[in-house]
Amino acid sequence: MLARIYQPAKTAMSSGTANSQHWVLQFEAAEAKRIDPLMGWQGSGDTTGQVHLRFDTRAAAIEYARRHGIPHQVMEPKPRKPNVRNRGYGDNFAHDRRGAWTH
Repeated sequence: MLARIYQPAKTAMSSGTANSQHWVLQFEAAEAKRIDPLMGWQGSGDTTGQVHLRFDTRAAAIEYARRHGIPHQVMEPKPRKPNVRNRGYGDNFAHDRRGAWTH
């Protein structure tokens, strides 16, 4: 039962990074999902796939895995290139805008 320790990326629906500062310990699936013949839903007998533990730091997540004897793999986050505008988002609607409006 291998666990992944990673820092989640920001969601595609937001431009901020509010919920991407923590670290997550997530277990790998021990068995494949199967389709229920009656309802057509996907399911599995493996309940560890539902466990997502959140930690404030990478070291706390690694220490938890070591203390409980959980084999783990640490995934390093990819750094984001900052998107900094000169005057910020409000510049799109400024009355003294110098450039042409583009969509």
